[in-house]
Amino acid sequence: MKKSDYSDAYQSAMRSLKTARQRAGLSQAALAKRLRRPQTFVSKYELGERRLDVVEFAAAAIAIGVDPLPMFRELLKQLRK
Repeated sequence: MKKSDYSDAYQSAMRSLKTARQRAGLSQAALAKRLRRPQTFVSKYELGERRLDVVEFAAAAIAIGVDPLPMFRELLKQLRK
């Protein structure tokens, strides 16, 4: 697989979404159903093949059942380093 061109902060944010999904006991398919998207949508952003915008990120977090604000705060901390 091609190495991601995304920043370390972005990759960390995507890892936090994936970890939250797994902790919630959701499969990619279950999350995709909640988002009304194909399973490949979730797979591609988790693999770094697709970039999420801020609205998609927040929607995914909410669909997982977590508050996106702490994730955004962590992202801001990383960006300010």
